[in-house]
Amino acid sequence: MADYLYIHIPFCVRKCLYCDFTSVPYNEEQANDYAEALCKELVLKKHEAGNLKTVYIGGGTPSLMSEQFFGILFSCLTANFRFAPQAEITVEANPGTLSKAKLGILVSMGINRISFGIQSFQDNELKALGRIHTSREAVTALEMAKKAGLMNISLDLMYGIPGQTIATWRDTLKNAVKLAPSHISAYELTPEKGTPLFCMLEEKRIELPDEELVLQMYDDAIDYLAANDYGHYEISNFARPGFTCLHNMNYWNRGEYIAAGAGAHSFVAGVRTRNTGSIPVYIERLGAWTLPVEESLTISTTEALREQLFLGLRKTDGIPLAGFKPTGVNIAEAAAEPIEEGYLELNGDCLRLTRKGLVLSNTVIVTLFEKLGL
Repeated sequence: MADYLYIHIPFCVRKCLYCDFTSVPYNEEQANDYAEALCKELVLKKHEAGNLKTVYIGGGTPSLMSEQFFGILFSCLTANFRFAPQAEITVEANPGTLSKAKLGILVSMGINRISFGIQSFQDNELKALGRIHTSREAVTALEMAKKAGLMNISLDLMYGIPGQTIATWRDTLKNAVKLAPSHISAYELTPEKGTPLFCMLEEKRIELPDEELVLQMYDDAIDYLAANDYGHYEISNFARPGFTCLHNMNYWNRGEYIAAGAGAHSFVAGVRTRNTGSIPVYIERLGAWTLPVEESLTISTTEALREQLFLGLRKTDGIPLAGFKPTGVNIAEAAAEPIEEGYLELNGDCLRLTRKGLVLSNTVIVTLFEKLGL
């Protein structure tokens, strides 16, 4: 039984230049049909759920949806699922789509955590990313969230943006900390194939900051956030004490989770499934009470081990080596060289990336796979 639920809302005002998630421009008629289909999928999957410890409503731009949409969704959730005491219930939000009234409605329905896609406090950088909000709107939205009674507030920031400098990144960090959110995520901009941003880079209409500058931005984030009481608990995530994201920690611990919505991925009973990313197909299949699964993969022992290493080493606490003993795999022996080179370290029984290893995490983990023959 899975105690974690992800719900995907694929609607946006417009797609950001760097986004490769399943998302489309908002259409009220399609959104109403989607709400009905989403509830049907949740009903079909309720037998897989235990007492839900987290619900994460992501997108897209969930905060764009109407009061009616959320009313339908939460009526379905409360009628079909059980919730653990103090369950973490998150909604992602764009500052340009929120009002005081909508925040009040979300809180009244049980939302107790909000994750704002801020990205930057520099208006020219927001424009370069294709964001619909301004830095002023970001500040206003966060202040409104606090007044609505939300104590668990997360901000997403981005570095490596075209035109970004170390000075503007430090200013963004300073502005974020000044607002005193409970959680901050700092992600490097990664141009994905097929996105407008990728095409603009290919055509040399824009360029990214150089690699050395991007690494300095990451180092600055770690140091500045640590100095302001944000614990670095995962490669890109920082939290005040008691405010780590429980939903995402389940991913990194390779826990099971149910997911609903177009393009959503689930992991239950050793099987990973992916829903169709086509919203019309999603709605059509669920109209016939048929699960909209596009792909299903049973995870092998070797794949499970790879996942355990890849996901677990994202956490700054690392992974306990005792968990690998039944597999007969000697992780400590395979890690000897990266440890000697200063990319990994043993902290008691836990293997973890060093500060030096964090910035090269993918390379370090691939090296570990090679040593283990995975």
